[in-house]
Amino acid sequence: MPKSMTGYGKSRLESDAFTQVWEVRGVNSRFLDLKWRLPLFLRPSEAALERVVREAVARGRLEVHLEFTPKRTDMWKATLNAGLAGAMIDEVAALAAARDLPFAPDLNRLFSLSHLWQEDAVDPDPTLFDTLAGGLRLALSDFNEARAREGQGLASDLLTRLARLKDWQASIEAAAPAVKAEKMEQLVTRVTAILEKVGVEPTQDRLLQETAILSDKLDVSEEMTRLVGHLGRLESLIKGGGEIGKRLDFLIQEAFREINTCGNKAQNLDISRLVVDFKAELEKCREQVQNLE
Repeated sequence: MPKSMTGYGKSRLESDAFTQVWEVRGVNSRFLDLKWRLPLFLRPSEAALERVVREAVARGRLEVHLEFTPKRTDMWKATLNAGLAGAMIDEVAALAAARDLPFAPDLNRLFSLSHLWQEDAVDPDPTLFDTLAGGLRLALSDFNEARAREGQGLASDLLTRLARLKDWQASIEAAAPAVKAEKMEQLVTRVTAILEKVGVEPTQDRLLQETAILSDKLDVSEEMTRLVGHLGRLESLIKGGGEIGKRLDFLIQEAFREINTCGNKAQNLDISRLVVDFKAELEKCREQVQNLE
């Protein structure tokens, strides 16, 4: 079954050294568009991580977040902004001296200011990337399961709508010959009346010529044949699954073109109503297809 481009996946892996929590959120997009929220030490590995994502996802706008929490002290590196801390102490000392006040800096309180510190995880393990990539794959697997569930619902809805479209197509095709015969009979009557009014006897050749022209204008058999083919192909793609979003979108555009031509040719109120219903339902199918990978 096809997959939706909308979903959420998460994985959590814990070891003696660190905890990794991956989150993947996806929404619709024409292409694969990745937005990373990673620790600084992992930024150089974004290209390699993107290859991991592309193994599981083909389209969509994805936000990928990693929460990485080391447990061992040797996996932390803390850097003090000594220049800023010294400048702060000097400024307060100058203020105290100007007012002739005693000053003894409380370093414990000063160093509790979070903006004076920069904390980075270090990489003591050469296999860390492989471990993190495994966590990402688990989150992507969970993400794909969510997308598959939603995709199954979308596919079921689309197949129901396609069955409705097939019924309307069959009704249009069944009504078209009678409409064509009625219009041709009206044409013969009208042409005959006009010619008799001006004193000209209508000839069989002239009537055949006029009816042949009208018959070609009213004939929707080719459009119906192509429309049946498009609807059948849409159904087979949905049942087959895979990366079908773009192909479904293209086929729906082609089906719009055929049904629109039928509506223009039919010149009949009942068929026009069916065509309007058909186009409205086809537009709903297009909206659903925009969610599929």
